[in-house]
Amino acid sequence: MEKERAKIIGISQHRLSTDGNGVTTLVAFHECPLRCRYCLNPLSLGDDKPFRSYSPKELYTETRIDELYFLATNGGITFGGGEPCLRPQFIRKFRKLCGSDWQLNLETSLNVPTTNINCLLPIVNTLIIDIKDMNAEIYRSYTGQNNNLVIDNLKLIAEQNRQNDCIIRLPLIPNFNTDADRIASRVALEALGFIKFDLFTYIIRT
Repeated sequence: MEKERAKIIGISQHRLSTDGNGVTTLVAFHECPLRCRYCLNPLSLGDDKPFRSYSPKELYTETRIDELYFLATNGGITFGGGEPCLRPQFIRKFRKLCGSDWQLNLETSLNVPTTNINCLLPIVNTLIIDIKDMNAEIYRSYTGQNNNLVIDNLKLIAEQNRQNDCIIRLPLIPNFNTDADRIASRVALEALGFIKFDLFTYIIRT
């Protein structure tokens, strides 16, 4: 049995221009370091939630059925979650299996050790980064964590001149931040050289 295995809570095929270029398959990892007040994917939290364990080879075997779509549209795999950057070695092994022709994208909070991001940057094409808010107090209030690692990883990405490969998600979060806060976050990110932003508002269903 392969040592490197990961808990996967879902695989969604044939996504078009929602998680990167072309046709993509979204692979959602279990586990997340954050505890967001309006968690968009609670299945990623807690061991009582349904998941399936995969090795990199098993995941490649299951996803390569769509290789023709990936190659024809410059698409590939988007790793989300949960937090995919908790499993850098799994993703590196997957890249060796799929080769360089597939796009590999990450949907990440960046709230992971910088060693993880440094390990992943050479083998991924696009990072879709959910910043929440750059203000430390707002971030802690909403996620239950500090954003020190997020800031460190943003600086790391900037040092490696990968800003153009990033899409920064800046949500307006009811009861937590304001338009002014979001503008301040954007200004801070632009100062680091990030230029691609996805602005939207969380819809809270009660």
